[in-house]
Amino acid sequence: MLTIKELSAWLNIKPSTLYLWVSQKKIPCRRIHGLVRFEPEVIQAWLKSFETSPGKPFPLPTRHDARGLDHLIEASKREVYTSRYGETIQSSLIRKEDSDGAI
Repeated sequence: MLTIKELSAWLNIKPSTLYLWVSQKKIPCRRIHGLVRFEPEVIQAWLKSFETSPGKPFPLPTRHDARGLDHLIEASKREVYTSRYGETIQSSLIRKEDSDGAI
């Protein structure tokens, strides 16, 4: 049986992360008289459960119609760059110059 300190060294994570995972029941453990312990074989199986199988590739992002994407970009630009109802949209990244030209 592994202690928190031993498992945190093995997994290269902080002990506080392990305590959090234990409290959230995210990692298999045993409580023995108030002490938290981990079975190495169970932890190995738990780690393997996160592996992806070679037969299941990650899905590729879907391609969008170029015209639809161009339309979306143009609409986004209009939303940001044109004022509405006489409002002036000013970016917070651009500062106004003082009357003497200093920023």
